[in-house]
Amino acid sequence: MGFSGTLDVGRGKENRSGQRYEPYESKTTSSGHQPAVHLCSVKTSKVPNVDEQTAGGPVAQSAAAVVSRLADRLDEVTARTQAVLMDEVSDLRGDAQLVQLMRDNVAANIDTVFSAIRHGIPVEHVEAPTAALEYARRLAQRDIAANTLVRAYRIGHQEVLKILLEEIRTSDLDAQHRLDVFDEILTVTFRYIDWISQQVLTVHQDEHGRWQQSRNHLRVAEIRAVLAGDDDIDIDAVSTVLRYPLRCNHLALVLWCEESADHDELTTLERHVRDYATAVGARDRALFVSADRLTGWAWIPLENDHFVPPLDTSGTLVNIAAGQLLPGVDGFRRSHRQAQLVRAVMTAAENAPGRVVGAGEPGLLLAGLAGGNLDEARVWVREVLGPLATVDDRDERLRDTLRVFLRAGSSFTAAAGELHLHFNSVKYRVARAIERRGRPIADDVLDVEVALLLCHWYGNAVLAR
Repeated sequence: MGFSGTLDVGRGKENRSGQRYEPYESKTTSSGHQPAVHLCSVKTSKVPNVDEQTAGGPVAQSAAAVVSRLADRLDEVTARTQAVLMDEVSDLRGDAQLVQLMRDNVAANIDTVFSAIRHGIPVEHVEAPTAALEYARRLAQRDIAANTLVRAYRIGHQEVLKILLEEIRTSDLDAQHRLDVFDEILTVTFRYIDWISQQVLTVHQDEHGRWQQSRNHLRVAEIRAVLAGDDDIDIDAVSTVLRYPLRCNHLALVLWCEESADHDELTTLERHVRDYATAVGARDRALFVSADRLTGWAWIPLENDHFVPPLDTSGTLVNIAAGQLLPGVDGFRRSHRQAQLVRAVMTAAENAPGRVVGAGEPGLLLAGLAGGNLDEARVWVREVLGPLATVDDRDERLRDTLRVFLRAGSSFTAAAGELHLHFNSVKYRVARAIERRGRPIADDVLDVEVALLLCHWYGNAVLAR
């Protein structure tokens, strides 16, 4: 929605102080010219019309026009604001699920305050966005301080104001009117930030208090100290506190699920860990702690040469990312980091719930390390694979065949055996994949292999749509 620098100040319009401007006509001149129209400021009783009821005076209408134009670019404004928050507030750089919730929170707050400005809604009549309240709860569950949450709102507000100011500067409004419009927006947004900060702080404090009462803080603190790499820990003493043998071999799991109607998500996650530990014959009790209301961390103690059968969560909404079986305290940490990396890949791929993926899958950890910036990864994959990096079932089959062929040492026979295809079928698909790419693969085969790995594990997240 655009707006011009010449505003309608006809009969019945108000200035910012509530005065109404009434036109008056001068007498006809002796030369016979039409009477000139002048403006004078006259305080009169207000006669509402539709524009005034919804947008106030000219300044409010111009402010509404500015935010309406930005509302059409909400995704862009959200992404820019979130990027600043991720850069400025290190505590907010959580796992992919928390980052996605942050994005929803940022978008919801921007959309809410923009709607208030567009429609002249008083801040006290606004409802707090659901995503904003849930994000506050999730930060409390992660032991992220309330001050961090408040700081994030201030930094986010500053960035949105910068974007709004850029939009105002591109308008053809006169200088004074631009100042008035920015002042109007500044006033409303500051009121909103003050109000929403109180709302989310209350939610954060309530959730933090509840969370403190419902978990074993000593055990969680000990686990975090071990994961932080503290070399001075007393392994036997910590094992006693945790009731878990740190000197054994560890299979780390990260489990998460969607919110359920009966709100027993953590119970469900812990049951999956307990059942699996029993199924694999763990010699000791598995260790389980909650990372937040929908996420659990677990370690299963196993023998060094223990066979780890596939996990099965089919028919459930539980996702499980597993590290590799590794020994000692370093293995406790490393297996957990692997599971977190696997989870990041699974979350970014946006697959259906109920999946189990292990760090031992070929190329998965490499894909996780290479996928730190999916926007850049998507561009790079397109540059390497060309039209082959397209969301299409046929291209997917060609990519998978080429990936297996290269992993098998460029052996058609080995690839055919793994894919359960005829030798000639593999040969045809490989040739077709190279043709779709648009150039031979001999000169940059390593780049091609990595790009195919990213496509395999991230799916549509790194493909051209």
